[in-house]
Amino acid sequence: MSEKKTPVSAAAEKIVEKVQEAVNGPQEIPGAPAPEAASFEEPTEAREPLPPKQDQRGPDTYSPTGQPTGARQGRMAQDGAYLTTAQGARLYDTDHSLKAGPRGPVLLQDHHLREKITHFDHERIPERVVHARGAAAHGVFRSYGSAAGITKAGFLAEGVETPVFVRFSTVLGSRGSADTVRDTRGFATKFYTDEGVFDLVGNNIPVFFIQDAIKFPDVIHAGKPHPDREIPQAQSAHDTFWDFVTLHTEATHHTLWNMSDRGIPRSYRMMEGFGVHTFRLVNAEGATTLVKFHWKPKLGVHSQVWEEAQITAGADPDFHRRDLADAIEAGAFPQWELGVQTFPDTEDQMFEGIDLLDPTKIVPEELAPVRPIGLMTLNANPSNFFAETEQVAFHVGHLVPGIDVTNDPLLQGRLFSYLDTQLTRLGGPNFGQLPINRTHAPVNDMLRDGMHQTAVHRGVAPYRPNSLDGGCPFLAGADTGAYIEVPAEVPAARKVRDAAASFDDHFSQPRLFWLSMSPTEREHIVAAYTFELGKCWEQAVKERGLQVLANIDADLCRQVAAGLGLPAPEPTVPPAAVEPSPALSQLGEQWPVDGRIIGIVSDGTEDLDGVREVRRAVLDAGMVPLVVAPAGGSLDPDGDPVTVQRTFLTARSVEFDAILLAGAPAPAADAYGARDAKADAGAAATTGVDSRLLLLVTEAYRHGKALGAWGGGTGVLEAAGLSTASPGVVAGERAAAVLENVTELLAEHRAWDRFTPAV
Repeated sequence: MSEKKTPVSAAAEKIVEKVQEAVNGPQEIPGAPAPEAASFEEPTEAREPLPPKQDQRGPDTYSPTGQPTGARQGRMAQDGAYLTTAQGARLYDTDHSLKAGPRGPVLLQDHHLREKITHFDHERIPERVVHARGAAAHGVFRSYGSAAGITKAGFLAEGVETPVFVRFSTVLGSRGSADTVRDTRGFATKFYTDEGVFDLVGNNIPVFFIQDAIKFPDVIHAGKPHPDREIPQAQSAHDTFWDFVTLHTEATHHTLWNMSDRGIPRSYRMMEGFGVHTFRLVNAEGATTLVKFHWKPKLGVHSQVWEEAQITAGADPDFHRRDLADAIEAGAFPQWELGVQTFPDTEDQMFEGIDLLDPTKIVPEELAPVRPIGLMTLNANPSNFFAETEQVAFHVGHLVPGIDVTNDPLLQGRLFSYLDTQLTRLGGPNFGQLPINRTHAPVNDMLRDGMHQTAVHRGVAPYRPNSLDGGCPFLAGADTGAYIEVPAEVPAARKVRDAAASFDDHFSQPRLFWLSMSPTEREHIVAAYTFELGKCWEQAVKERGLQVLANIDADLCRQVAAGLGLPAPEPTVPPAAVEPSPALSQLGEQWPVDGRIIGIVSDGTEDLDGVREVRRAVLDAGMVPLVVAPAGGSLDPDGDPVTVQRTFLTARSVEFDAILLAGAPAPAADAYGARDAKADAGAAATTGVDSRLLLLVTEAYRHGKALGAWGGGTGVLEAAGLSTASPGVVAGERAAAVLENVTELLAEHRAWDRFTPAV
C-alpha cells in the first residue's frame, strides 16, 4: 500500500522559510552555485529540496487567466524528498533500464526509461532566430509621475510600482556563442501592469539596420554564419554581412554604432537601451505626443576594448550573464532611468528636419532632451533559466491604454513577426500562459483550446454576442479602461512598394555620430572597420566598404584604407553639414563604481593586514574583491584566514576592473609551460616574479585599467616595465590610500590618457 502524502502545513512552510533565511545570508563574494555548501560524500539521507538562493525568485504566482493565486513560489517548484515519475510515482532506481536479465535486452514495458528519454529528447525548444543568447533578471519599475501629462498609462502615474522582467541578449550568435562578441544587444522589458502586459522591446543602439521590416530576413541572413560552412559564429566580420550593408547603405548608421565601442559593452549593467521606434502616447484628454524611449544606466555607459573582448570570449564566454547575476547576488542591484524624448504629433511626423518614422535616424538629445519618467531596479535572478529566460516571450504589440504605435514600417512589420515567432518557438497560441509570460491583469479572452492550454475555462459560449453565459464577457469603453487605438488619419494614397523621400538620406547621421566621438573613440572605430573589412575575402566588398566610409568622412576612410592597403576613394555625395552631439560620446564624465570587480594580489607573505583592510574597504564601497594568489585555499589559514578566489592559473585580467598588488609573488609550483602555457620560466628567472602575474598586470595596463601597488607590490610594476608615473597607475605606502586613489580612477572607467590617438 502506497504511503499517503500529507499537505505541507503553514507551520512547516514557515520553518522552510527560516531555514532559507539562515542559509541564504548576504554573499560577500557572489557565485556560489547552491544555497548550501556541498558535502564531499554523496548525501544519502532523504530531505526536502533545497530552497533557492537569496538572490533568486521565480515568476509571480498568477493563474493562466491573470488571477493572483496567493500561492508561495515554492509551490511551482519540485516537491518531495524522493525521485518520482512525471505523474508522482516514486522510483527506486534511475540508473538501470528494465532488462530481461542483467545482460538481456531492454524491455518495452520500461515506462520510466521511455518517459525519461522522451522528455530529454524534447527538452530543447527551437532557439530564437535572433537574440538566442540571453540573460535576464526580475525587478521593479517605479514611476516618477512625470509622464502623467502625456499618457494615461496607469503604470506611469506617480509612485506606481510595477514588476518587470528584463532580458538582455546578443543578436547574431546562437545560444552557445560568447557574450562579448561585437554585436548589437537586445534590451527587452516586460512590465506586468494592472492594465495588462506592456513589452518595450529594444536594443542598446537607437537605430536599426533597415527601414522596413520586409528586409529583416535579408539583414539577418547576411549577418548569420555562411550557410555552406556555418561559420563564422556570432560575428559580423565576414563577406555576407559587409556585402549586404555596403550595398544597402541605409544600414550605414547602425553599422557605425556597432563598430564603435557600443558594439562591445563592458556589462549589461553599463549598457544604454532604446525603444528604437517612435511611439505615440495619448493622455486622459485624448491629446497625443510622439516619443522615443530611452533607458539610461545609473552606472554610465561603458565598454570593453577590442583585445579585451576577444580574450574574454575565450577566457569566460559567459562574462556578461555572470556579471549580471553576480552583481544582483552581491546586492549591487543595477538601475536604469526610463526617459522619453517628446515631439509634437504633427501631420508630417517630422522634427527639426528628421523623419520620426525612419528607424535609422536619431534625434540628438541637444535638440530634444531625454525627460526621466521612472526608475527600474533589477533585484532578483531567475530561479530557472529555461522556464524564465528562455521561455519569456516579448511582443511589440503587447500594449496598454495610453501607448500606441506609429506607421514606422519596421515597427509595423514587427507587430506581425513577434507573434508569429512565439507560435513556432513555444508550440502554439497559449505561450502567454507560461508562468513568466502571465499577465497580472484579469483575462477573459474567449480564446480556447490549442496546444499547451492550461486554463480550465468555464461556460458554454466563448463567443459574442451570447445569452447562455449571461452575456459575459462584455465590451469595455474608454471610461472602463478599454484599449482604444488613436484614431489617426490615414492619408489617401495609392498602394505602392516605396518609401518616403526623407528615407533616402543614409550618410548625414553617420557623419553626425563620427564627429561626436572623442579622439580615442574614433581610433576604436577605425580599428573595428579595419578588422572587420580585413576579414572579408572579396576585394569588391572591401572597396565598397571604403566607398561608404568616404561618404561619411574622408579621414575615417583614409585611415581604414591604409590598414587594408587600398586607395581611399572619393565620396559620391558631399559631406553633410552637421553639428556634433556630445551626448553620443561615452567619455568625459564620472560614474558610480557599484559592482566593480577588484583583484587583490598577494601570496600572504607581505602586509596581509593591508590585504584584509582593502578587501573590507572594497566591500564597504559596494564593489567585489577577488583575492588572487599563487595557489588556492586561504592565506594565513592558522590565523585570520583570507580566502583565495583566483590563482595565477585561473585568473585573467579581463574579469577585473582594477588590480591591487600587495606583494611580488615568486613563481608558483605550477609556473611552467606543461602545466600552464601562460607561464614563462625565462621571464620568471629574470624578474623573480611569477610571469603569469606580469601577464595579468600588462594586459590590464594595455586595456586602460587602474593599477595600484604598495610595499613589495611596486616590484611587480617594475618587473612589468610599468612606470608609477603612468596614467592610471598608483603607488603608495598605505593600502587604504592606494585603494582610495584607484577608486577615483574607476569613476572614469578607464585611464583614457593611455590611449594616444594618431596625429
